[in-house]
Amino acid sequence: MRRRSSAGASTVSAGLGLGLFGVLSIIRLRSHELEQHEVAYYFSSLALGLLGGLTTTDSWVTPALMGLIVVALYIGDHPLLFGAYRSKTITLDTAYLDEATVRRRLEEMLDARVHRVSIRKVDLVRDTTTVDVRYEVRPEPVDAITRAEGDG
Repeated sequence: MRRRSSAGASTVSAGLGLGLFGVLSIIRLRSHELEQHEVAYYFSSLALGLLGGLTTTDSWVTPALMGLIVVALYIGDHPLLFGAYRSKTITLDTAYLDEATVRRRLEEMLDARVHRVSIRKVDLVRDTTTVDVRYEVRPEPVDAITRAEGDG
């Protein structure tokens, strides 16, 4: 009577997991439609699935690791952590070639603190610049909030 080795099953699970990570990486590299938090959810789901199929001698290890992933997602996606951060693709009505000038213009236009600017396209014929911008919305002053509440 032969005993089935759990090491072989772990190798298959690890190989399958690495293959799935590769597929998801290709999806991320080939697509501009996915955002970073969506990719995080894809990989977390994959990790949860792999952990669910993992057999260990200690029964508490798998649920503990799964809980750790869920807690990390909860903390990382909590609105108090990055609730004031936004990301947009904006087309400006002037062709800018200097990133510092674009940053100043966006800070004025958005009334926000710009953290990252990426110039995607400059059209010198149509005089436009397309940029991806990541910025932080400035909190409203307290007296402006109380005035708005008093008007209503």
